Amino acid sequence: MENADENHTEQRLAQRLKQLRVEQGWSLDQLAKASDVSRATLSRLENGEVSPTTAVLGKLCAAYGLAMSRLMRMVEDDFPAVLRRAQQSVWSDPELGFRRRSISPPARALAGEALECELDAGVTIRYVASPRPGMEHHLLLQKGKLRVTVDGAVHDLLAGDCLRYQLQGASAFVTPSDSGARYFLFIV
Repeated sequence: MENADENHTEQRLAQRLKQLRVEQGWSLDQLAKASDVSRATLSRLENGEVSPTTAVLGKLCAAYGLAMSRLMRMVEDDFPAVLRRAQQSVWSDPELGFRRRSISPPARALAGEALECELDAGVTIRYVASPRPGMEHHLLLQKGKLRVTVDGAVHDLLAGDCLRYQLQGASAFVTPSDSGARYFLFIV
């Protein structure tokens, strides 16, 4: 069941990526320049031939000025007031070892959202820019170890630690070779 849901989400994501580019009035070449993602990759993404990696989605979101979770909300179906775990959308980047569950998706009437994220051991995710400068994050590490770099400041987290920040620029999430991480990310 989850594979069918993931395929549906990926097809809707491909359609939404193309729609965003068209809404901006950009050609593939213009988006490639703005995002630092090759034209060929963009074409394959928009046609649903490949799934985007976390890094590529991060670059595209930065080019469009969107949080990744907002982009994902644009492609996910509406949700009821109570969202059972089986109904929560999951997106993964298996090559990188990253999984993201939207436990409380963004909504028009609500300011915040909540994500449950998992990183395998030895994973590094880098984002070159904040999709929206000043975006408020509250990261609660549930399991494992995680090094988070926010605007040049390095924070080594252990299970139970909470990191609160307003994201202005670049960020990175790194797990050591001997430990993955599971955390909740609350975005306002």
